[in-house]
Amino acid sequence: MDFFLVLKILFVIGVMIALYAIIRNLDIIKIILIYFKDKLLGK
Repeated sequence: MDFFLVLKILFVIGVMIALYAIIRNLDIIKIILIYFKDKLLGK
């Protein structure tokens, strides 16, 4: 039972870190998305 508790805690921490990273890098992500959109639509 303790093992699943540890997994849940690690999962929550991982999600929080991922969300923080996404929020920090929103500008970079937007640039990448715009680049891919232009590449796909600009054939």
